[in-house]
Amino acid sequence: MSGNITFTMIKPMAMRNGAGGAILKMIQDGGFEIIALKMKQMSKSDAEEFYGIHKDKPFYENLVEFMTSGPIIAAVLKKDNAVEDYRKLLGSTNPETAEEGTIRRAFATNMTMNAAHGSDSDENAIIETKFHFKDDEIFN
Repeated sequence: MSGNITFTMIKPMAMRNGAGGAILKMIQDGGFEIIALKMKQMSKSDAEEFYGIHKDKPFYENLVEFMTSGPIIAAVLKKDNAVEDYRKLLGSTNPETAEEGTIRRAFATNMTMNAAHGSDSDENAIIETKFHFKDDEIFN
C-alpha cells in the first residue's frame, strides 16, 4: 500500500462552513480515488493521541479543542504518488500563502483551521489510516 495511499481529514470549521462536499469534489477532480470515507466526532483522547507529536508545542491544546469542536470527515485516498500529490492539492498550511486552486486557499480560515489535514509521509499515511479505519472499512 505504501506510495499509493494517503489519509485526509476535513476539519470541523470546513464542515461547519458546508465545505465538506466541495473539498471531496476537489479531491476526486484531482485524480484521487476515495477508498474509505466516514464522518465522525473525534473524542478528546483521540485528538490528543492523533496530534501527540505536537504535545509540547504552544498550539497543541487549541488544536485538540478545535479538532473536537465538531464532526470531521476522515478519508483514505488512492493515487500513484498519493502523499506528495495530495499535499500539493492541499496547499500551504497558511491559507494566505497557499497557491490558488488549493484546498486550503479556497476553504481555510487560518493556520489552525486550515480546512483539511494530509499525511506528510507514506509511513504516516498508513499509521493515520489505521488510526481511523479498520481493514474492512477500506475498499481498494
